[in-house]
Amino acid sequence: MTILRVALAQMNSTVGDLDGNAETIRRYLDRAREVQADLIAFPELVVTGYPPEDLLFKRQFIDDNRGVLESLASHTEGIAAVIGFVDPKRDERRTSDGPSPAPYAEPENVARTGFNAAAVLCDGKLVDVYHKCILPNYGVFDEERYFEPGGRCPVYTIGGVAVGVNICEDIWHASGPTLHQAKEGARVIVNINGSPYQAGKAAYRRELIATRARDNDVFVCYVNLVGGQDELVFDGASIVVDPSGSVVARGPQFEEDLIVADIELPDEARRSEGAARSAPVHVSGGSDTDRPALKPRQVEWLEPAGEVYAALVTGARDYVDKIGFPRVLIGLSGGVDSSIVAAIARDALGAGRVVGVAMPSRYNAAESLEDARELATNLGIEFHVISIEPAFEALLSTLGGIFEGTEPNVAEENLQARIRGNILMAISNKFGWLVLPTGNKSEMAMGYATLYGDMAGGFAVIKDVPKTLVYELAEYRNRSDDNAVIPPQVLTKAPSAELRPDQKDEDSLPPYAVLDPVLKAYVEDDVPFQEMLDLGMSEAVVKQVIAGVDRNEYKRRQAPPGVKITPRAFGRDRRLPIVNRYRAF
Repeated sequence: MTILRVALAQMNSTVGDLDGNAETIRRYLDRAREVQADLIAFPELVVTGYPPEDLLFKRQFIDDNRGVLESLASHTEGIAAVIGFVDPKRDERRTSDGPSPAPYAEPENVARTGFNAAAVLCDGKLVDVYHKCILPNYGVFDEERYFEPGGRCPVYTIGGVAVGVNICEDIWHASGPTLHQAKEGARVIVNINGSPYQAGKAAYRRELIATRARDNDVFVCYVNLVGGQDELVFDGASIVVDPSGSVVARGPQFEEDLIVADIELPDEARRSEGAARSAPVHVSGGSDTDRPALKPRQVEWLEPAGEVYAALVTGARDYVDKIGFPRVLIGLSGGVDSSIVAAIARDALGAGRVVGVAMPSRYNAAESLEDARELATNLGIEFHVISIEPAFEALLSTLGGIFEGTEPNVAEENLQARIRGNILMAISNKFGWLVLPTGNKSEMAMGYATLYGDMAGGFAVIKDVPKTLVYELAEYRNRSDDNAVIPPQVLTKAPSAELRPDQKDEDSLPPYAVLDPVLKAYVEDDVPFQEMLDLGMSEAVVKQVIAGVDRNEYKRRQAPPGVKITPRAFGRDRRLPIVNRYRAF
């Protein structure tokens, strides 16, 4: 019986922080040695942070990342390590005498700059480099813009075990590198990942990994990034799966961790010898001494609403902290959207770093102000009340001449939203705090938001959260606390922007329980018009939704970034022209 002890470093790296990422890698290497691991695997592009996007067009960035990777080799005494980085592409046009003529070469700013790579290091040496073979180019992924695909599927001998190494998308395909490495004798596949979160994806990934393990009769060690990077959140949820598809070990969601597992391999010698004949590289790692057994460890994954809530907390925390904002500022209306954003911010940053501001006008119910105040008290955050009436009166007077003879309409309503946006941005400028807008995906889809008003701010935490899910998250957050932090009446009153007398959202939009399924069908699933009608959706509502979504692309292009939690978020996932006369009906 051969035992390979594998450690998976579920790490939160920061894009561009090469030295900081390297220092964290060294700490995980030390921890892996302490538990006498033979092998430790780190996530995809962990040296650069993921995704580095157009930093990859900076030659110095690529060279610096390679230098950091090579410096890590000295920290691998007695252990094998698989570390994600960018391997620079050799420029075949260059000669010892300088660049050779290349009249038809790609422009430098669009040339692929290297390989998405996994370095295999051991005993102080960089032993080999694997290049990712299958480059995703859909949704949020744009890897063909940056990388060349690899063409080798090597198998390494680590601690006496035949191990194949591949990267993220490589394992999503049944005929990909895992199949070839298993045929070459690999008994263990190490797959390093930067797999972004979306609701329900962890369970899907788990089944996919189990399928690869069963189909190829291999153990699969799947390690994923954790943490937030701009709109993307990485949930970790790393796993080790045996050849039957059973989970041997798992990491937590949305938390850094070192997951350690013992892989027991009977009759290993026969399989590894076959691999040794075909593999160009051999790595001797680990220790032959007896090791203490690992302590059993149970990790339970979150319920669906808890998973989304944790993703939003992670995304907000890392956006604020990695950029370096000291505090965040939220306009509190007494409604459910601003309430959930405030709760997320408090949970992400602590009460002392969150400031709420209520900005009532003549149209706000007194109960709304009290609901905002009660929420702030429950959360323990700083709270201020600033009336917008003086500014509203002044602007109505200023515009009185040009507005004379017209009936009040959305212009007067949006004045209030823009005054509030100005107040929040003024406070932000004064103290260096980040404004968190509170609009949800349903509103953003339909344009039920005011440019330079309630859309003003730096990070829109719930911009990819449909309104019906906002309510689910609020109920989840209240269940998670001994006392409900979001006042119960906030969850039962009719949604309203309170910009005119007795206004309700349903004056302008279908009920959210009706609207959200249509939005999902049109925006996320690309269901054709007639098929939506065949599903029983109202023709009038479907036409209203399609027209509203298409008409308001220009607004969404000006919205701040926010956490992606659905299969197709506005922005990175869904890129439609602003000028667009096509209609699906």
